[in-house]
Amino acid sequence: MLGLLRVEGPATATGIAKRLGLNSGATSYHLRQLAKHGFIAEAEDLGTKRERWWQAQHDTTVFDVSDQSGEVLQAGLAMSQAVISQHMEFLQSALGEYPNLPTPWRRVSGANDIIIPVTVEQAQTLTDKLMNILMQARSAHPRQDAPLSSDTRNFMIVMHSFPFPEISQASAGDAEE
Repeated sequence: MLGLLRVEGPATATGIAKRLGLNSGATSYHLRQLAKHGFIAEAEDLGTKRERWWQAQHDTTVFDVSDQSGEVLQAGLAMSQAVISQHMEFLQSALGEYPNLPTPWRRVSGANDIIIPVTVEQAQTLTDKLMNILMQARSAHPRQDAPLSSDTRNFMIVMHSFPFPEISQASAGDAEE
């Protein structure tokens, strides 16, 4: 819902429910929860006494639980799982649309992974540099819900960074023996 408000602009609970195929009561509840925690706010200039419009409060959301434990850590992991699932849906949809893209848009699309042996300090430096580049690019462009010119599209860059899972390394080693 938050992503939809970012990309498509302000909407009502009913509009979002229809767009996502959900119950408007549940959608309304979740929108109020997002508002309670500062992710969205009422778009007061659009609302009426009978209709509440909601808008995203920020262009991006960063929810860092690296220093947390217990319930807060578990809630952060649950949120991350939901975000990753949504990213996978976006990637699958983009792959489905790929054959219909003009060649220049195909050239800038990709799914890559790069594994680099680094120390934790090097990983932090690299992650910070990449995020700075992305945030500079984000701030140099109009809001995601702004009308786009005919040659402009919203362009999504999904960045996941993590130590390569030990389980995968062990499995790869077993396969080589």
